[in-house]
Amino acid sequence: MNDHAPSSSPANAPRRGFWSTVREAIRGSELDFTEVPISRAVMLLAVPMVLEMSMESLFAIVDIFWVSRLGSDATAAVGLTESMLAIIYAVAMGLSTASTALVARRFGEQNHEEAASTAVQAIAVGTVAALVLGVVGVVFAPTFLSLMGATDEVVRTGSRYTAVMLGGNVTVMLLFILNAVFRGAGDAAAAMRTLWLSNLLNIALGPCFIFGWGPFPALGVTGAAVATTIGRGIGVVYQFASLVRGRRLAVLRRHWRIDMAKMSALLRLGTTAAFQTLIETASWLGLTRILAHFGSAALAGNIIGIRVVIFALLPSWGMANAAATLVGQNLGAGHPERAERAVWITALYNFVFLGTVAVLFVGWPAPIVRLFTAEPDVASYAVDCLRIVSLGFAAFAYGMVTIQAFNGAGDTVTPTIINFVCFWLIKIPLAYVFAIVSNMGPHGVFVAVTIAYFSQTAIAVLLFRRGGWKAKRV
Repeated sequence: MNDHAPSSSPANAPRRGFWSTVREAIRGSELDFTEVPISRAVMLLAVPMVLEMSMESLFAIVDIFWVSRLGSDATAAVGLTESMLAIIYAVAMGLSTASTALVARRFGEQNHEEAASTAVQAIAVGTVAALVLGVVGVVFAPTFLSLMGATDEVVRTGSRYTAVMLGGNVTVMLLFILNAVFRGAGDAAAAMRTLWLSNLLNIALGPCFIFGWGPFPALGVTGAAVATTIGRGIGVVYQFASLVRGRRLAVLRRHWRIDMAKMSALLRLGTTAAFQTLIETASWLGLTRILAHFGSAALAGNIIGIRVVIFALLPSWGMANAAATLVGQNLGAGHPERAERAVWITALYNFVFLGTVAVLFVGWPAPIVRLFTAEPDVASYAVDCLRIVSLGFAAFAYGMVTIQAFNGAGDTVTPTIINFVCFWLIKIPLAYVFAIVSNMGPHGVFVAVTIAYFSQTAIAVLLFRRGGWKAKRV
């Protein structure tokens, strides 16, 4: 079947064919994604990945909805803690990127035994890293908040929240890594079910622990961390159960042994990918320090605005993850041109989605922000953040897909360099100059963010077109 034929495009397919594909994607497909028509493969992977990330974005919005009811100090504590979690997220996403690339490549080669062994190495490395980071986080939680520029009241309000979030980071680490393994194997439905289970629990337990509903203790902002950690922990238990009875990838007793060669490959890719992520996420620390100069209202407004932005971008990352899996599997199967075609199809879908969301966010940001705060100063900053950042959504659509395509090919160096240039040589200096030197205030920070992501997209697309990633061996 020709991928350029009208019948291979979901937009032109008969209605029954489209919905049949959606249902199959949600159930989980047994098809070989290196053989089915590219548009169908994109749909089968992207639908559950988008639904997976949509639930994650919904939780981010619901979480800040409840916490914002506690005031700007509690909201600021959550935002500062999220910034401190940058290192943990970086390590988790680095190992996840490496896991997806290696598992997908082995699947493309039809070597499922090696894929299962790779999953075990990722679990081992992630657990050790999480334990070390967790101990440090619990001991130094108040100190970290102070170093981030928090006021004494924010430290008093949020230090226990920070300690719980950092101390329970093993749930974050394993949730990321195991879902990456599922995606690399093409079992996007398993990853979707995991995150839905985890986040539905988070959503249900959040207000219970925050406000003391029913038999639950009223823990304030700390309750949000408790609910999140419990929800994620149950999600991890479900992941291990899924691995044991895996449909596309089964990790059995014989796979549970350390393999230094595979661990070395995983660490090599994962370290670079973690640094790639850390460059981006740590750059938000710089922005947070700049915004802290303008007080808690500016911080809280930025947190709300960015959470709403994440609500839109996380489903788009689902599409980008689909591209990464298809690139890895098709390179493993020896089909580099098919891998490239999959990236452009996915990017087009992403462009349509984010372009539509941008129209809503640019045109009507105030009603959206009012759902999360009644404080006029906070709302003003949040509206400005949402409107300015979403102006770049259509461009971001291509940038995030091509960045993930490099990662799926096992080329984690190129995106790392791109991120360093765009986020440290462009975003941070521009944010400082616009906000403080030019007296634009927080508005200048939001403009700098948009410029940085436009730059990332332009560079990533240019380098991807050169095609060096097709020769990458992992």
